[in-house]
Amino acid sequence: MSQVVWITGLSGAGKTTLAQAIVKHLRDNGQDVIFLDGDELRDILNRPLNNVQSHDRESRLALAMQYAQLCRMLAMQGFIVVIATISLFKEIHSWNRKNLPGYFEVYIKVPLAELRRRDPKSIYQRFNSGEIKNVAGLDLKIDEPLNAHLIIDYAQKNSLQKSVIQLSNLLQNGQRSD
Repeated sequence: MSQVVWITGLSGAGKTTLAQAIVKHLRDNGQDVIFLDGDELRDILNRPLNNVQSHDRESRLALAMQYAQLCRMLAMQGFIVVIATISLFKEIHSWNRKNLPGYFEVYIKVPLAELRRRDPKSIYQRFNSGEIKNVAGLDLKIDEPLNAHLIIDYAQKNSLQKSVIQLSNLLQNGQRSD
């Protein structure tokens, strides 16, 4: 069964953690799953000759479209593809819905104060010190998904295991929460 599970949220929201957990769960249940991580993909697909990556809106949008097209190619070969990526652009969400087989959008919604507290890659700290710019959700406008199939809201304090089970059940039953 071809399917693309697009897990999105801001930096530090827990996208990769959730993606890795759902991939393990699906594999443990005999599914052929490919896991794609946005940070790893950026290093592969966005490596300019001068080793300087651009993080402006246009560059991020173009890169997100590459992610989406890669997901489509893999899903068309019969795989379940789970991708963890910020890619919070309405253009991408719309394209995905029209073009990705079995598209299932998961939005992890975490307040900025909590993201700043977590800050696993020091992105928010580096932004505050003026070291970096074009940080999604800060000086770079993002589009929160309007019709995510599943919203995992930090305010609800769901455990990772509960989120994995909820997502797995929705995927297994082909249900959408919209």
